[in-house]
Amino acid sequence: MTELSLVAHDDATLIRLGRDALATEAAAIVAVSDRLGADFVSACRVCLSARGRVVVIGMGKSGHVGRKIAATLASTGTPSFFVHPAEAQHGDIGMVTHDDVVILLSNSGETHEVLAVVPVLKRLGIPLVALTGNPQSALARAADVHVDVSVPAEACPLNLAPTASTTAALATGDALAVVLLHLRGFTEADFARSHPGGSLGRRLLLHVDEVMHSGSEVPIVGPTDTVSAGLLEMSRKGLGMTAVAGPDGELLGVFTDGDLRRALDRRIDVHVTLMDEVMTRQCRTIGPRVLAVEAVVLMERHRITSLVVVDDDQRIRGALNVHDLLRAGVM
Repeated sequence: MTELSLVAHDDATLIRLGRDALATEAAAIVAVSDRLGADFVSACRVCLSARGRVVVIGMGKSGHVGRKIAATLASTGTPSFFVHPAEAQHGDIGMVTHDDVVILLSNSGETHEVLAVVPVLKRLGIPLVALTGNPQSALARAADVHVDVSVPAEACPLNLAPTASTTAALATGDALAVVLLHLRGFTEADFARSHPGGSLGRRLLLHVDEVMHSGSEVPIVGPTDTVSAGLLEMSRKGLGMTAVAGPDGELLGVFTDGDLRRALDRRIDVHVTLMDEVMTRQCRTIGPRVLAVEAVVLMERHRITSLVVVDDDQRIRGALNVHDLLRAGVM
């Protein structure tokens, strides 16, 4: 083809072509799912038994899939990394140890660069798991465990470009990672530790003392201070409340916007009335080393917008409100 040819199609045709491609890829995943059996179980158990890492190797489009599989394994509790087969032949094979397991990807099962590293891996005596679309291929025969990821057809109309086959391999890698996740008892907290920069990491790793205001930023007045003094403290600190503390810093109560409205309904004189007369004594508090997400739950459950942070002796250590949690990305 010497020049670009453009074929005009209406919108409905384009949508149909897209749906046909998606349907072909969906059928490929169903076909692989229906075939899952003893070989998949063996692959799961081999990877679970590895004392080292799960090393993933693939070339071309299979290499791109392999990188994603390795990343998914690593982020769900199975230490893993990707090695390019060409680089493996020039020194990177030294990254693989006797304690590792290797997953090899090749749709044809005859990819030269992948087959070239097999003898070296065999000499290391480590288990080899192959994902191929050809159970009779050289790679399938060389592996200790072979998982058949063959597909009825590619989504490519020429049945040439890796499309459905790469989707099937990727989905099988995801299935492997999910099974291993269950077998390892991997939890949300474990996931957060491997994703400290994500929203889940912030929700599950951030503690109250990392979000709260402390020191001079905490609004505090005494029980014999006037309501007007409490209002000035609330205004200066901007948390919508002030704590009322005893002589040793112990929490006696809080005064919030809601308390102010109730006090004004009683027509009090803010310049004469003492905080002890209007504060809420039985107030909600939280500890400094509690997860910040628990502060969110506490605020939502009791329909409040701020909390005083206290230690085990009920001494004031800080304060926070809903805006602090929003800024921290916890809610």
